[in-house]
Order: sequence, then structure tokens, then C-alpha cells
Amino acid sequence: MNVDLLITHASQLLTIPSHDRGPQRGDRLGDLDLIEDGAVAMSGNSIVDLGPTSDLLEKYTAARAIDARGRVVMPGFVDPHTHVVFAGDRANEFEQRIAGATYMQIMNAGGGIMSTVRATRTASVDQLVEQTRARLDQMLLCGTTTAEAKTGYGLDTAAELKMLDAIEQLDQTHAIDLVPTFLGAHAIPAEYKGREDAYTDLVVNGMLPAAASRILHPAFAFCDVFCEDGAFNLDQTRRILERAKELGFALKIHVDEFEPLHGTRLGVELGATSVDHVVTTPQDEVSLLGRSHTIAVSLPGTPFGLAHKEYTPAKAILAAGGALAIATDLNPGTTWNESMQFIIALACRYLKLTQGQALAAATINAAHAIGRGGSIGSIEIGKQADVLIMSVSNYREIGYRYGTNLVDTVIKRGQIVVQNGRLT
Repeated sequence: MNVDLLITHASQLLTIPSHDRGPQRGDRLGDLDLIEDGAVAMSGNSIVDLGPTSDLLEKYTAARAIDARGRVVMPGFVDPHTHVVFAGDRANEFEQRIAGATYMQIMNAGGGIMSTVRATRTASVDQLVEQTRARLDQMLLCGTTTAEAKTGYGLDTAAELKMLDAIEQLDQTHAIDLVPTFLGAHAIPAEYKGREDAYTDLVVNGMLPAAASRILHPAFAFCDVFCEDGAFNLDQTRRILERAKELGFALKIHVDEFEPLHGTRLGVELGATSVDHVVTTPQDEVSLLGRSHTIAVSLPGTPFGLAHKEYTPAKAILAAGGALAIATDLNPGTTWNESMQFIIALACRYLKLTQGQALAAATINAAHAIGRGGSIGSIEIGKQADVLIMSVSNYREIGYRYGTNLVDTVIKRGQIVVQNGRLT
């Protein structure tokens, strides 16, 4: 039988499967379903077979073959929480934090998110696309093949729709698949300071319907809210998410990054696909999360970037039977990092995950955290052919090593888009 692409002689083929068509949960996180001297056959944009190299060489002839030469082959990384679309930078704020200013102090003084809002509002769609494309290129080189992309640096209807336009253009023209998230409730803009409920009204009655009409398939997109002191309280968050759900959006929430406002409980109640950050979450809500279908998305780059000591209580979430994913939280203010490999390294050190657990959290569980676990995130027959060849022979080196890019080859939808560590 003929196939388009055949990878052979992987030292370790990591398939990292779903469990019962869902994420890997609790103490089952880290199931790599490893095949030694493995092979993967692809045709079109799909995986058609996998198994030992000897078996696949007997069954297939390939238009193109890659000898992995004793390297790890695994699914492409999925980044389920990014703020990748923005203009400008906030390097000056990093300097302020080094001097002792807190994130919320900078934000309350008109910096933080509002600094990026000002730059993003003045940028054209073409400028946003150009600046974001460079970041997506770096993500691709580091092995990310699908990423969630949020709005949230516009904070008025026109600018938020401009960000959605940029996300759509990039999704159509870049190798990385982008999953759009509307985050008009990222912060209270300066012009609404002291009128938080009025801005919430604008999000509910103006922005959300406009965003739903702009997105071709709202059921495949998300609405998110930053539920936090100084941003949106629990009642405001509920109003926004309930309206988003009525309009057909799937739901996410930024919760418990700095203060526990019971956003995790709200997320579970509303059936959110994920709750993200989950740092100061009370134990009773960790237990509730563990019994739910809502996935906890940990963003260890954020406390690392802020030099904070508290991280997501990953072990408690797993002990409660929960599903855990990890993401970069790529953004200009707290963690400008395009590499899921570095996030895996942080997860091993600060969340106390094994390398296998971190890899599953960065692939199959991350895919389920953006509602795409049925089509990406693992190497399984019928799934999209998003595959990495790593320049190591043992998966345990991923997470053990950091500060360098271990990706040699990236295959996206069956096409080689990175080879020998370079964009093709």
C-alpha cells in the first residue's frame, strides 16, 4: 500500500492516547503508550497507521520516507492558553518589577494590560499580523502545532474585532492552527474606571454579539474572562459567560491567579472547558474540579516570570482525579515565552510532574482543553498528522534539559514545515 510519508526507526514513538475519548486524569496522567523502534504512516493530512518499524515497512511503500535514526517521535505540542496577538512590548515594566513593583501596582497605575491596549488599538490589522507571525514562527520551531489565541488587548468593540480579524488571517496563512478566544473582559479599560458594571454591559450587549457574528463557527471558539481582584468580580464574570454560552461559545475562565474568588466553582457550574491559572484555588474547589469535566490549565511560566513562589497545586488536582494541562500564557507583560519545552521543564520542577506527565499535559490534555482532543494531541489512526521528531533518543531528556530547542522536525497536517531545526 502506498502512503505519502513514512517515519521509521523512532527510538521511542510516543502515541500519548486519550482515555475514554477524554483527557488523561488523575494518576493515569503520563500514559505515553510508548513503542520502541516505532513508525508512523501518513497520507494527506491524517495518520493512517503506526506500530513497530518492521511491521510498517512490510505493509507500506512511501512517496517520502524519514529515518528517525533513533530519535523520539511524538505528537506536536498544543498550547491551550496564549495572548500571542498584540503590539509593542513591556520591557520597561519588567524593570519596574525587578525594582519591587507588583503586577497589580503597575496595572493600577495605568500600565500592565492597558499599556498593551494602547499599542494594540493604534496598530493596523496588517501590523498585528506581521508582529504576531514572528512569534508564531518561533512557536512552530519549538514544536507547537496548534495554539489558542485570545483577543483582550482591544477592550472596545472595534479593536476586539480587529484582533479577531488578525487571528483569522493568521489561522489561514500560518502552519500553526489557531483556536480563537474572545477576551473582551480582560481588564477594565481606563475610560471605564469606576464604571465597571457599565463596561460589563458593553461586553454583554455589544462586544459578544459582534464577536459571535464575526466568528464563522462560534461553537468552535471560546469566551474567556479574567476573574480577579482589580479585573472582573464573580457576578460580572457570570453575566458575561452566561451570555457567551447563549451565543454558542465554549467557555474558559482565568481564575485564582492572585486571589480566590470562587471562579473555579463558577467554571465547573457553567460547564467551562477549562479554568486557567488555578494557583490560589481552595481545596474544596480543587476537589470539585477533580469530579468535573472541566480541565485545569496550569501556566507555570507566569509565576516564574513574576518571580512568585506559588504555582498551581498540580499534585492535589491529580490526587482529586482531575485533568491537568499546561500552556505558555505567552503575553508581553508577564511571560513572553514561545516554547512549550520550557513550560514542560518548569512543570517538572515546580508542579512536580514527571517528564511523561508533563508531555501528556502538553499534548493530549492540552488538546482537550481547547475542545480538539478528538482530532489532535496524540498519534492515533485517523487523527491529524501533527508530528515531531526530537533530537533526543529518550523522552526523559525533554523536561530534564531546558534553554535549548530539542525539536528537529515538525510535520503539520502531513507536511514537513520544520526540518533540521529550520522553517522549510
